[in-house]
Amino acid sequence: MKLYSWKKYLLGFITLIVFAGFFPGQDEMYFEISKNIDLFGRIYKEISFGYVDEIDPEQFMRSGIEGMLSSLDPYTVFIDESKQDEIDLITNGKYGGVGISIGIRGDEVTIVDVLDGYSAQRQGVHVGDILIEAAGKKVSAKNVDDISTLVKGEPGTAVELKMTRNEGADTVVFNLIREEVIIKNILYSGFYPVESNNVYLKLSNFSRTAADELKNDLKELKTQKEIKSIVLDLRGNPGGLLDIAVDICDKFLPKDDLIVSTKGRDAASSKSYFAQQQPMLASAKLVVLVNEGSASASEIVAGAMQDHDRGIILGNKTFGKGLVQTISPLSYNTSLKITTAKYYTPSGRCIQKIDYSHDNKVIANPDSLISAKYFTDNKRVVYGNGGITPDTVVNYKIEGNITKSLLAKGIFFQFADNYLNKNPNEQFGSLKDDKLFSDLSAYLKEKNFIFKSDAEKEIDKLVKQADDNNLDKTIHESLIKIKNEFKKIDDGELQIYKIEIVRELKTELASRYLGNKGKIEQFLKYDPQFQTAINIVNDEKVYNSILTKN
Repeated sequence: MKLYSWKKYLLGFITLIVFAGFFPGQDEMYFEISKNIDLFGRIYKEISFGYVDEIDPEQFMRSGIEGMLSSLDPYTVFIDESKQDEIDLITNGKYGGVGISIGIRGDEVTIVDVLDGYSAQRQGVHVGDILIEAAGKKVSAKNVDDISTLVKGEPGTAVELKMTRNEGADTVVFNLIREEVIIKNILYSGFYPVESNNVYLKLSNFSRTAADELKNDLKELKTQKEIKSIVLDLRGNPGGLLDIAVDICDKFLPKDDLIVSTKGRDAASSKSYFAQQQPMLASAKLVVLVNEGSASASEIVAGAMQDHDRGIILGNKTFGKGLVQTISPLSYNTSLKITTAKYYTPSGRCIQKIDYSHDNKVIANPDSLISAKYFTDNKRVVYGNGGITPDTVVNYKIEGNITKSLLAKGIFFQFADNYLNKNPNEQFGSLKDDKLFSDLSAYLKEKNFIFKSDAEKEIDKLVKQADDNNLDKTIHESLIKIKNEFKKIDDGELQIYKIEIVRELKTELASRYLGNKGKIEQFLKYDPQFQTAINIVNDEKVYNSILTKN
């Protein structure tokens, strides 16, 4: 027994020497890792068996993992078994389902999109239908996270969905066959305005098929007529796969141009990506639309176009996500998505907005982000940190607080469903603005919609405080008088923002009568960012002046 122990310790000592040779200077780190794994395991076991109440060991461990990862950045996450289909969707751009998207409208789980050509669309599911049961289980806003698991599944299998429509008057049951649903990354591609030589491309994601979609669409459009300009819309695009962003840049930049670089802790994370082929449309003008919802891969594309002066970036400052994640498969059908590098645009800038290493005790050697000037190929000044700043800033925002309130409460969405149910055969082109506004006003009264500005809400609080504290009657009466004046202003808000309200209303109705393509075209008619982009590409002098040295 003693001989066995002696041999065991000798083997351990030799192993330590060997590993110390392979990892010079890191023996202290390996000791710390080993020590703390031991501590963590002991605490986990002691609590699991000795805590006053029975512990769910799996949930307890998952909480520990989440707590540990929360000390890093929000993109380093543990992906459990139930979320693996989301990884497949990001990486492959497809899933087994029926072709619907859901969202919460008020307190109800609502169908917000029906994809063309799939089971749900073929059998008559409508945008605006309220989902109340999926696979025999009741669904609501409270368990919305479980719905995806219920509806998605192996292609060829069936799922029963129960819905209500026409404001709950009708209940419809659908037996839908799941299919392989391929998510389109490009929501719109075509000449717009229709009579122009400008192509509008709305890119919503960077999944595996995005670059091929872009290439095929541009090839097809080139056969129709000459493409003189492109407006690439990346607004609200949260990103996706880095290599797909590189592939999309490859369609616009000259061969051998640097697209993006990544730098991480180890050599494997440090790479440079270059354009591999000649661009498809080297002479076409390019405007890239961005906003605060454009992130990650969207920022790689925008940054490369800006640094090489290939196109004009227009809109609002982007999100500012300059971190690269790698997905590592784990056991039991789980994965770890871990931040492994930062990316840098061709001029050398990192556009990461939030420095998660700042004042973080977990990170031993923080690599602080440095804000500095950089230069494009034409020697224009650009800046690192905090996203991509557009070459031309054009704001798009909802002006009226009442319009924001109607959007937030889903009133436009609900009204569009109601209007379609009552007028199923109406032609969208025949809709009159005044009639729609009048119908909406009547609908708001029917639904007892009351709009209160922030000022009126504050006055309400003061009135309540006066009542609760039995303040002098004259104070109460003065507050009521002020409240009534604000109410008059608030009641007039609907008329003040009539044009904006009708615009939002017609955009929502276009989706019902004309589908997603019609909705996008209706939106573009009044979109100040798109209209500015069109004006710029139509003016050679203005376009060139923006891209020259400032």
